[in-house]
Amino acid sequence: MNQYRISGFADEIAPDLTTQLKVIGRLGMQHIEMRGVDGDNLINHSDESVKKIKQRLDAAGVTLSALGSPLGKIGITDEFAPHMESFKRAVEIAHRMDCNRIRMFSFYLPEGKPAEYRGEVIERLGQFVDYAKANDVVLLHENEKGIYGEMAAECLDLMKQFYGANFKAIFDFANFVQAGQDTLEAYEMLRPYIAYIHVKDAILENGKVVPAGMGDGNVSKILTDLYHNGFDGYLSLEPHLFGFTGFAALEKDGVSIQDTGKVLSGSEAFTLAHDSLLKILAQI
Repeated sequence: MNQYRISGFADEIAPDLTTQLKVIGRLGMQHIEMRGVDGDNLINHSDESVKKIKQRLDAAGVTLSALGSPLGKIGITDEFAPHMESFKRAVEIAHRMDCNRIRMFSFYLPEGKPAEYRGEVIERLGQFVDYAKANDVVLLHENEKGIYGEMAAECLDLMKQFYGANFKAIFDFANFVQAGQDTLEAYEMLRPYIAYIHVKDAILENGKVVPAGMGDGNVSKILTDLYHNGFDGYLSLEPHLFGFTGFAALEKDGVSIQDTGKVLSGSEAFTLAHDSLLKILAQI
C-alpha cells in the first residue's frame, strides 16, 4: 500500500484552486493531476497565472502528479500545426510547475476506422514524442473513448511504436469498460507499459461511472497485481460521479453518462471516490 501515491483531478471538487486545496488537504492528499483551475485548463493560463498557481501549491505542500492536458483530443483530420503549438506550451508549463508528466490522447477518429488513420496518428504522435525527448518530459497516453487508443490492441500498437522514457501508458478502468473492452484482457496486454492509473470504475451494461470496486473494471484485481509487481506510480482519482464544471467537454459529443438520481457536491463525489479507493488499498 505504501507504494501507491494518490492524486486526482481536483477540478471535480470545484473550479477554484482554493476549494480544491482545502478538500485534498482534508483528505490528506499531497498531489493533484491539474486539469481545470480557476476557470480554464492549466495549459491555457498566462505565465503570471502559472507562477501564482505554483506559489499557492508550494504554500500548501502540494505537487502535481501530471498535467491533465487535452492534448491529442482533436479530430485526426483537424489541422495539427496549432495543436502542436499548444503541445509546446504545455511542455513549457510543465517545466514551470516542476512536473515532467503530461497526460495526452491519440486523436478522435471517424467511428470504427482505426486502421485507416493509423499512419496519421503515428505521424502526429511521433512529433509529440520527439519534442518530449528533446525537452525531458514524459507523455502519459490515456485510453479514451473514440480515439485511436480506445481499445487495448491500439494502445499496445502505440506502446510498441513509442514506449520508452518519454512515452508510457495510463490505464483507465472506466474508459475501457465504456468502450466494451475487458479490463483484465487489456491489463494483460498493457501491463509492462503502465506507469499511471486513472481511478474510476464503470458498469458495462449502461456505461455509468461508479466508485472504484463497484463496477465491471476489475479494479481490485488489477491494483492487487500491480502492487505485487512493484508498481510505484500514481493512482489518480477521476470520480466523474456528477456533472462538474467542464464535464460536458470531456465526454465526446457532450453526452453525460450520469443519471444517478442523486446530485452530489464536488466535495462529496471526490470524497466518495477517495474513500472507495482506500477501502480497496486496505484490502490489498
